[in-house]
Amino acid sequence: MVARRIREATPIIPTRSGRAPWTLRRRLVVAMVAMLALVSLVIGVVSVAILSANLMDGLDDQLGNAAQRSSDVVGGRPGATDFTTTTPTASDVLNRPGQAPGTLALVYDGISVSAGYIDDSGTVVALSDDQVTQLVTELDSAVQQDGTSAPFSVNLGGDVGEYRVLAATAPRTGELYLIGLPVSSVTQTATQLAVIIGLVSLAGIIVVVFLATAIVRLALRPLQRVTETATRVSELPLDRGDVLLVDRVPAADTDPRTEVGRVGSALNRMLDHVDLALETRQASERKVRQFVADASHELRTPLASIRGYSELTRRSGQDLPPDTIHAIGRIESESVRMTGLVEDLLLLARLDEGRELEHEPVDLTRLLVDVVSDAHAAGRDHTWDLDLPEEPVLAAGDGPRLHQVFANLLANARVHTDPGTRVEVALAAEGDRAVVTITDNGPGIPENLRATLFERFARGDSSRFRGTGGSTGLGLAIVQAVVAAHHGEVTVDSRPGRTSFRVALPLA
Repeated sequence: MVARRIREATPIIPTRSGRAPWTLRRRLVVAMVAMLALVSLVIGVVSVAILSANLMDGLDDQLGNAAQRSSDVVGGRPGATDFTTTTPTASDVLNRPGQAPGTLALVYDGISVSAGYIDDSGTVVALSDDQVTQLVTELDSAVQQDGTSAPFSVNLGGDVGEYRVLAATAPRTGELYLIGLPVSSVTQTATQLAVIIGLVSLAGIIVVVFLATAIVRLALRPLQRVTETATRVSELPLDRGDVLLVDRVPAADTDPRTEVGRVGSALNRMLDHVDLALETRQASERKVRQFVADASHELRTPLASIRGYSELTRRSGQDLPPDTIHAIGRIESESVRMTGLVEDLLLLARLDEGRELEHEPVDLTRLLVDVVSDAHAAGRDHTWDLDLPEEPVLAAGDGPRLHQVFANLLANARVHTDPGTRVEVALAAEGDRAVVTITDNGPGIPENLRATLFERFARGDSSRFRGTGGSTGLGLAIVQAVVAAHHGEVTVDSRPGRTSFRVALPLA
């Protein structure tokens, strides 16, 4: 009962989100995978950035070569075609030998402008007016005082896309021209590298998930063994009887050089202390039970003598003063009460020692008839009802002890309820159990007494317990002890106007 109270009193602390917290295994695996994903992301981003920068530098070199070839056409340098009478156009620049597909050119003499690019088939395609306007704007702002510009990017949209362009001024004619190469090759290469790194990283993460799970599971096996040991110990009935704490964490899991080893070593030391405390407690309880048993046994003879001498004196026929007769009557009644108390204590001490009771077939039908008849004779101011099945119900147990169980329950109902209370006794077979219920319509048991109702010397001051002055307080304790010795259960359900005791015993 103490263990059950501890479990019931232990609070369950929910997480903030209401979800179950992550296990250590899951946190370790997720942390390892997250670190790998972060490292893979950083490596991928840096690799793609470095590759893009290198490819862009190579593209700028190509762009410089293309601009050098174009300057011969636009500037009319020696060895080039003579354009002194005709302004060169973008087509003249693009048709220059060595210009690769995709090359873009724009020539602007301050009045007229021509622009175009070479498509995949080698044909020069003119740019739209919007694209030409965008290039002229970029051209004016990009050319520096020395007549050149650094390579820069411009996005023309549509089918043209993004270009890397270089603007310059013809050294002889002063015409502005612009040469560009597509950035698509750089973008495609960088994208391919990013995809490859992403796929390889994803495959690596999947592999690491399985490997990390296996490694963490293997690494946490000692902790799992420590947990299993603690679980087995927690399931032991430590609140009563001889308890042997033989479970210990294996020596391999108690190495103080490891974290789990320190936990295992600490748990073993705690179990040693608990084992010693339980042995000390059991030895003390054994001494107390032995003392109670011996004292009860020794008190039976003097109590019988006191009772016998008081009865002999009362029946001697001598004329005694009224006060003496009353005193002798009180001595006789108290000796009877003390004898019952001693007998109850002796029975409880024997049950605590684990003495086996008889397990013979007991006809509960006949036993309840006798018990209810005795209760009816003792409590004629109560109404007694008996509900029995048509077939006899046999339970495996000790007949006299079971008789005492039901006699105590009926006496409890009679003593602690008002006259006129109806008490109903019912018997039924439910599965492999014989169930006896004793129900009354009395005032009920106070809620603050239900938790200690079956403890020894339990007392109350409410209306239901108006008769406790003549009670030893051991009746219900004996009921529970005897029923438990029969491998049964006794429970109570009480509310104002109805109290029901339920006794379940194994069938014979």
